[in-house]
Amino acid sequence: MELPVINNTASEATKSGCSASSCGSTNDQMGHLPEHIREKVFNHPCYSEEAHHYFARMHVAVAPACNIQCHYCNRKYDCANESRPGVVSELHHPEQAVKKVLAVAATIPQMTVLGIAGPGDPLANPERTFATFRSLAEQAPDIKLCVSTNGLSLPDHIDELAKHNIDHVTITINCVDPDVGAKIYPWIFWKNKRIKGREGAAILIEQQQKGLEMLVARGILVKVNSVMIPGVNDAHLAEVSRTVKAKGAFLHNVMPLISEAEHGTFYGMTGQRGPTHDELQKLQDECSGDMNMMRHCRQCRADAVGLLGEDRGSEFTMDKIEAMDINYPEAMKMRAEVHAAIAEELESKRVAKEAKVQLVSIEGIKAKPETRPVLMAIATKGGGVINEHFGHASEFLIYEASSAGVRFIGHRKTVAYCEGGDTCGDGESALDKSLKVLAGCEVVLCSKIGFEPWGPLEAAGIQPNGEHAMEAIEDAILAVYEEMRVAGRLEAKLDEQQKAA
Repeated sequence: MELPVINNTASEATKSGCSASSCGSTNDQMGHLPEHIREKVFNHPCYSEEAHHYFARMHVAVAPACNIQCHYCNRKYDCANESRPGVVSELHHPEQAVKKVLAVAATIPQMTVLGIAGPGDPLANPERTFATFRSLAEQAPDIKLCVSTNGLSLPDHIDELAKHNIDHVTITINCVDPDVGAKIYPWIFWKNKRIKGREGAAILIEQQQKGLEMLVARGILVKVNSVMIPGVNDAHLAEVSRTVKAKGAFLHNVMPLISEAEHGTFYGMTGQRGPTHDELQKLQDECSGDMNMMRHCRQCRADAVGLLGEDRGSEFTMDKIEAMDINYPEAMKMRAEVHAAIAEELESKRVAKEAKVQLVSIEGIKAKPETRPVLMAIATKGGGVINEHFGHASEFLIYEASSAGVRFIGHRKTVAYCEGGDTCGDGESALDKSLKVLAGCEVVLCSKIGFEPWGPLEAAGIQPNGEHAMEAIEDAILAVYEEMRVAGRLEAKLDEQQKAA
């Protein structure tokens, strides 16, 4: 089967009347950015909060070796139900990876981004990584190419990254203090030697900061990932955020430690806990004062395929790809049409949002009284709308509504109520797990919900709501929040403060 050259360019969005700047401006995360940066991120699901509702990504597993050891990482395990960095089902040679990318691009037209993130470190496997990038740059020039690295070898490969037009790089930076680093990294492999403890951490930090500065100097966008490890680096990550922002990083992604013992990591086996939802949100809010904060990360597998929050990798194993009969010209035509349709929808939303703002200004509507914030959980399959049955949701998006508007907080994974059986592995029912996951939320918005979970949700102080199916998420949240205000369920902050005084 002859593989095609995919020559639809990212400019299809602008051909439909929606520029990168206009599409991106509906998201406050993007509104203040200069044109050339919005052009790079408006359809990148990992760099744009809004884009992740519409566009898909995929990772190819071509990089098995790693040059550092992290206490939170174990690449030996694979489970179809696991979604965490380092996990893969198949390791590919570059030729296989390219074939897989083209098959996915033809089958999932929303896919815009290809990343290499493991299962080891891409830059510890430079031959395999750059052979993949070279072929994709030639055969699929419309797909954005990304790399995620620990940064140890980054300065040595800046020229090669720039040469292949890779303008999105993620560096995992968990500390800027070697004493903290010594608690996270038992060793690094540097210049043919294994270097342990503080000395190894110091070298890693120096290389990471040097690589970050070199990437920024080349105009390459840098996202920094940090794993929040309570009692180890949690009190230090605000300093990390300030440091990387000062050196030009575009986005900071503070992720929770995945610490379950069954994953076989050092931290998991020694009882190191992960952060609570409240602890993570508090730290993200603290860091967001210094730079853009990514809150929609799903900590994807190294072979993830599909929208963020879903994984269709099992549909694209090499044996299945070999059996596929794809009409590539027709598939690529459909791909261009889908991208144009998404761009048109984003532009329509931007225009509608601007019209609402102008209406408020023109009519001089008085500001509503300041009210307390409310957390709401959303069941969605993507597209920026409420379109998931409560019982089918394997994760909930969490938003905060307040008198200042709506902001995205993050996501919380759960077990699908209708698919989890009577009990989970620890004897906890799927519904019990969802109730724990939804702790702190006052409303759960879904397309539909059965009678059985309704009572336990209400008993837990969570109001089920299926009245806004297929509505835009933010519009539905604002409508429910207004209903709560009118019903007197929101205490005025000012009144509370006066009573306290």
